[in-house]
Amino acid sequence: MPPTLASLVHHSALKLTVRAGEDRLDVPVRWAHVSELADPVPYMEGGELLLITALQLDAEDPAAMRRYVKRLVGAGVVGLGFAVGVNYDHVPEALVDAARQEGLPLLEVPRRTPFLAISKAVSAAIAADQYRAVTAGFAAQRELTRRTLADGPEGLLAALAAQVDGWAALYDASGAVVATAPEWAGRRAARLTADVQRLRERPAPASSVVGGAHNAEHPENADRVELHSLGTSRRPRSALAVGTAAALGTAERYAVHSAIALLTLTTERSRSLHEAGLRIDAAVLRMLLAGEPDHARTVAGDLYGGLLDAPFRVIVAESGAARNRASTAAQAAGDTGGDPGGDPLGTLGTLGALAEAAEAAAARSGEAVLVVPEGERLVLLATDGGAAVAACVEHASALEAARPSSESRAGGDEESLVVGLSAPSGPIAAATAYKQAQQALSVARRRGRVCVEHEHVAAGSVLPLLADDAVRAFADGLLRALRDHDATGRGDLVASVRAWLSRHGQWDAAAADLGVHRHTLRYRMRRVEEILGRSLDDPDVRMELWLALKATAPE
Repeated sequence: MPPTLASLVHHSALKLTVRAGEDRLDVPVRWAHVSELADPVPYMEGGELLLITALQLDAEDPAAMRRYVKRLVGAGVVGLGFAVGVNYDHVPEALVDAARQEGLPLLEVPRRTPFLAISKAVSAAIAADQYRAVTAGFAAQRELTRRTLADGPEGLLAALAAQVDGWAALYDASGAVVATAPEWAGRRAARLTADVQRLRERPAPASSVVGGAHNAEHPENADRVELHSLGTSRRPRSALAVGTAAALGTAERYAVHSAIALLTLTTERSRSLHEAGLRIDAAVLRMLLAGEPDHARTVAGDLYGGLLDAPFRVIVAESGAARNRASTAAQAAGDTGGDPGGDPLGTLGTLGALAEAAEAAAARSGEAVLVVPEGERLVLLATDGGAAVAACVEHASALEAARPSSESRAGGDEESLVVGLSAPSGPIAAATAYKQAQQALSVARRRGRVCVEHEHVAAGSVLPLLADDAVRAFADGLLRALRDHDATGRGDLVASVRAWLSRHGQWDAAAADLGVHRHTLRYRMRRVEEILGRSLDDPDVRMELWLALKATAPE
């Protein structure tokens, strides 16, 4: 505890006597200051015990003393020490009355007690209090470290809550509550999700204070809550909340700072370990795609739990920025197919947000998830039916709903995201699942969708896949000669081919659809073969013609 007026009064060597303000002696004293100025207020900061001999004051003038004491109280002075036996043999009654009227503690200082002794007593008490706070802070740091090593972040939160006589909560990257101590603080912590999300938008390290105002209907909102970002990266990956009834003292502040350091160490790997983890993740993925699941399990060990043994989904994601850069690189360098490099988690916000959503959901449900940056794409392996897959789909659905209706089907926006999901698979068929995810990604890009699952591709029609410039160019080239022929007015070969193919080569039915004789239709089809230089008996020719007609059909 810092020194108080009461502790100074009880100091046996000072011999102070209380003349006014007996009921306010428990107020802390920040410093003892000597001033004989008629108006010392400009030099006060608040919390001082002011020591005077009244050299410049008419201490027997009631009006002057009322003005003097009133200004001292307004400046935050917590006590007034008056030395007797110097200018006045006794404390003037005018000063006593003014102090009682304003509620300012007034201490009589005997002649044999120098002001320096009072200042030294205050200084010594402040130093002792600071030493106790530092010592308590180091003890708290040792206890927090011990609990962290023994019980992880949950143990640290419990120890921190006890140290600050309040509660503590840990939030994940999405702003969701991961753990609280005590348990009853869960509801209070959940109310701060929006504040935590706003904190995460600020560069780390960041902190803020919320609450603290009294609310009769909801007294729990009277908590003063400090929010602190955790992590060393530009964007914080988690946050700590500390709720107390009042502002933290020095010892409590040491405890909070120690908790921030320990949680940063336990929740975020160092850069070198992070890079090593990424290399392990990439190696495991390459082994799975190479058809070596046993080697992948050996390298992974217990790193991914049962992820490599249970049915999983492969998710491939790509951003508009990645596609635009790939296109630019291809135009500039001839698109050699090399790896463009880069870390999408660090440079592309859309991919980083998807990875955070998946990892946060997996952490909350106790799942394992494999996240691998692949060039400027992102590849994820997540348990089929698990929280990570659901989080990816939900994240994509939210982006789909928020996408402007005028956005191009090509999805070229820098901030757009395209996601492809494979069918459920196992380690042996990981390469097939990866191809399925890539195919679904390609379909999503062509259709202007954010997310497409491979099951939907297999269950849908192939016709939407024809909406591609290369396919349209092929179709136009195949049908151009027939259309040029029709433009001369010598027949309607394109319509005849469409009717004949739609009737599966049945001459009478196709001729009836066209309103011509079947011999006329036969003649037209021979002309088609002559112009194309290909036989309509070839099923490949019929297939190509039908797809060309569909690809160029008006929408």
